[in-house]
Amino acid sequence: MLETGEDLSELEELLRTAGVATVGQMVQHREQAHPNTYFGPGKLEELREAIKAQDANVVACDDELSPRQGRNLEEALGTPVVDRTAIILDIFAGHANSAEGKLQVELAQLEYNLARMRGLWTHLERLGAGAGGPAGGPGIGTRGPGESQIETDRRLARDRITALRRRLERVKGARRTMRAERTRAQLPEVALVGYTNAGKSTLLNALTGAEVGVRDRLFHTLDPTTRGWRLGGRDYLLTDTVGFIRKLPHQLVDAFGATLEETRLADLLLHVVDASAPEDELDEMMRAVHEVLEELGAGDRPRVLILNKADALDPDAREDVRLRHPDGMLVSALTGDGLEELGERIETEFARSLRDVELLLPYRDGDRLAELHEVAGDLEREDTAEGVLVKARVPATVAARFERYAVDGNGRVA
Repeated sequence: MLETGEDLSELEELLRTAGVATVGQMVQHREQAHPNTYFGPGKLEELREAIKAQDANVVACDDELSPRQGRNLEEALGTPVVDRTAIILDIFAGHANSAEGKLQVELAQLEYNLARMRGLWTHLERLGAGAGGPAGGPGIGTRGPGESQIETDRRLARDRITALRRRLERVKGARRTMRAERTRAQLPEVALVGYTNAGKSTLLNALTGAEVGVRDRLFHTLDPTTRGWRLGGRDYLLTDTVGFIRKLPHQLVDAFGATLEETRLADLLLHVVDASAPEDELDEMMRAVHEVLEELGAGDRPRVLILNKADALDPDAREDVRLRHPDGMLVSALTGDGLEELGERIETEFARSLRDVELLLPYRDGDRLAELHEVAGDLEREDTAEGVLVKARVPATVAARFERYAVDGNGRVA
């Protein structure tokens, strides 16, 4: 397995996750990739020799190749060639567990492969080069079975893409219904976002007591997982989302739009990063997450930076991370270090949006009192002849729903 690119550590990790061992790397510095073969002629010959020397059986490129570049590279090297997008799609296909996740991955793969179908049938296209017409034109019979097969496959692929989009729209509708139920409960919603393998699932487990599967591999979590979280007497919803990555294929951003909308609609985002990563890598990963959030329309959501994996840092490294990211929360989801302080920070963030209310609820409206307990957490209550007098701090949207129970300074309904 040979790689081609500049910063290849992430590509190598992607290949490891896909079950591929690397035997060498190659870099070419150019202002832009060669439009036909990705590499220049000299580097292409050097790569061909390296493939023979290492007995490699596939070449992976750290960019998305155009269909023409991919075909020409394979022909010139005599070796299968895959690009970064194909590798990521393959990993997603292997990690998708839910029906929705599998639909999303299939849609992304079909959209990626649609433009690359021509190369699958070149051996049949030659059969269509029949006798020419009187003037040297195509003539009758030149529309060979290869071309017909290409058109048939493209039509089938487009039909399948349309069907998948319809099914995903229905799934999105069901997700909206579930979200509406959660919205009626008015529980604060927190979403974990961040680079893949930053420890989001481990953090979800540590905070909520969930048992979400965790492994040291990229894109282990594809389907969003939401768990209840009790913090400071108030119930929250905490959602773990799919990890981001540098140059995340647009096919995946589009296909996973219904899943990733959790980030756009959350009240607060916890941006989880691997604090043990080298500084330049950490900055690059944070930039990649920011770009994806902007693409999703979630760039303006309130955000707290979580510097995870503090257990992997020595005291000097911890202090350095704190100085470079003074607003971040240094934690270890593995050991629990810093989680209590993180909880206090989240309470502080939400406290900024809370309103003080004083309400008088008639005893016949006991269900509304129970609802208030859920969204307000701790509250003061006093039983009176007219009903239950309540003092609480609640989100502004909840306060608006309880306005008819609001009391004036004399303890009477306004």
